[in-house]
Amino acid sequence: MFVDQVSVYVKAGDGGNGLVAYRREKYVPKGGPAGGDGGNGGDIVFKVDEGLNTLMDFRYNRHFKAKRGENGMSKSMHGKNADAYVISVPPGTTVINEETEEVIADLTIHGQEAVIAHGGRGGRGNIRFATPRNPAPDFAENGEPGEEKNIKVELKVIADVGLVGFPSVGKSTLLSVVSAAKPKIADYHFTTLAPNLGVVETGDQRSFVMADLPGLIEGANQGAGLGHQFLRHVERTRLIVHVIDMAATEERDPYEDYMKINQEIHAYDESLAKRPQIIIANKMDMPSAAEHLTVFKERLIDDVQVFPVSSVTKEGLREVLFAIADMLETIPKQTAVETVNEEVVYKFEKQAAPFKISRDSDGSFVLSGDKLERLFKMTDFSRDEAVQRFARQIRSMGVDDALRQKGAKDGDTIRLMDFEFEFVE
Repeated sequence: MFVDQVSVYVKAGDGGNGLVAYRREKYVPKGGPAGGDGGNGGDIVFKVDEGLNTLMDFRYNRHFKAKRGENGMSKSMHGKNADAYVISVPPGTTVINEETEEVIADLTIHGQEAVIAHGGRGGRGNIRFATPRNPAPDFAENGEPGEEKNIKVELKVIADVGLVGFPSVGKSTLLSVVSAAKPKIADYHFTTLAPNLGVVETGDQRSFVMADLPGLIEGANQGAGLGHQFLRHVERTRLIVHVIDMAATEERDPYEDYMKINQEIHAYDESLAKRPQIIIANKMDMPSAAEHLTVFKERLIDDVQVFPVSSVTKEGLREVLFAIADMLETIPKQTAVETVNEEVVYKFEKQAAPFKISRDSDGSFVLSGDKLERLFKMTDFSRDEAVQRFARQIRSMGVDDALRQKGAKDGDTIRLMDFEFEFVE
């Protein structure tokens, strides 16, 4: 089964917790702090494997979770960092954040990697908090939570040549004749439900990848028929080969077919209008095909080459394959496949507020915000010194003043995630 679009949940590993420990040496207060840092959590990494051509592996496993870092150890020993969770994907995979619609990665080259979710930093052990005023701190940090996201993974088939046209114009038959591909062929619409790829070899030792793409109908750019499921794959092709039923076996006008398909492609993505294109006038072995071809050429105003062929008798196929190979030599691959930008691009992103305050139905004040919640999760509330440090941190963030402005008074309930405490003036 060909799978080209899935929704997936990914969770990077949490950082390991820092440790509270002490050295047992004479003349050192409490032996001196000796708690090591926790290890970093594992990243979620997508890596391109050219041996894959579908997202089938995601169909039955849509949750991916990396391992957390190892906790810190005594004698100031650092916990082990967790290995990245590497997931293989086919070339042409695009990863999109479902919440923000931001493109996280566009993976096109074999071996290319992208970090989809970053693992959490390991928590610091108590040796990291020693100061002259507090030479033996009795607290450590918990590990930072790893990133978690709902992502959309899309596959856009990478092929040199894309066969487009109405259903049942002979695209699958053409591919089966010129390559070793064996697509399903039948005389009904939408026999081809997914792209079929085949390697085509010309008589002069040249070769290229050809994709038989599902048939188009009017309104495809708005999702009609197979709609975007098809059009998404056109974006990657270097050359569009427009297959037309010149025999008009379904009593459609060949020229009108040509114009409608181009309108759908251009409406989906205007940049595709500039993509090189040739026309294959198929089914020339049928009666009246030659007459239709003459009329078609008279009406054609675009400067596009037209090649009459018959997939059944194989007439004209040699000439069109040489023409396709010649055109591909003049088209740089960068026109279809985005190159990896090695330069670092800095984007200005407005920082979110470190915390927000709202009121619950019972009158309590509710604190929220990514920065505040991360700080909360990295605090070990089983130790008094850690609790006092957390109180100082949120006070320095301005939480106390903001609560007073919202009307909080002595004794009011403040809620942060699953934790409740009283506001004290």
